[in-house]
Amino acid sequence: MDPVFFGQYPEDGQRHFHKDMPKIAPGDLELIKQPLDLIGNNLYTASRVRACDGGFETVPHPVGIARSTMSWAFTPDALYWAGKFFYERYRLPVLVTENGMAASDVVTRDGKVHDPCRIEYIGRYLEGVKRAIAEGIAYEGYFYWSFMDNYEWHHGYSQRFGLVHIDYPTQVRTPKDSFHFFQQVIQSNGAIIDPSVGDYNTPRRASSC
Repeated sequence: MDPVFFGQYPEDGQRHFHKDMPKIAPGDLELIKQPLDLIGNNLYTASRVRACDGGFETVPHPVGIARSTMSWAFTPDALYWAGKFFYERYRLPVLVTENGMAASDVVTRDGKVHDPCRIEYIGRYLEGVKRAIAEGIAYEGYFYWSFMDNYEWHHGYSQRFGLVHIDYPTQVRTPKDSFHFFQQVIQSNGAIIDPSVGDYNTPRRASSC
């Protein structure tokens, strides 16, 4: 994002990607750099790294780490570190424009969709946001992706991210347990993000995600 906020590409990025860099014409960077009110960021998962001589190296995720049906690792600290990095580097408020998880959601025989993994995902990721805010990071807001199950790029209808289940042949909409949990998060203005606290409609039960 350096070109957008600073009007230049970072030096280490230019060294690393110099063969693939586009030709920068006169006036390009001036056009790219525009005044912005905040930093919008779509973030679902993260890699792990550690410092080493002369830089860093990627660290594999632990064996058996929780993953979504997109195979994205469950990394709840991602929103903390992303918000911290963006705010400290660019000094603008941060907005999470997308965050969420795909799961194997099923309408059970009681006519409901019990998705405790998604509820835990939302709560744990929001803990990272609250941690950042407590340290003075200016977080402006959080948008869950997505409100309803949707057509997910080249995955088509096979991946379900929504808070509302869609039966595609009939178009019947069924709010999932996560819908009611997120409603509680909103109504409490983020005060209640622990799924064990409060009452968000239906009793929790175990299910496969």
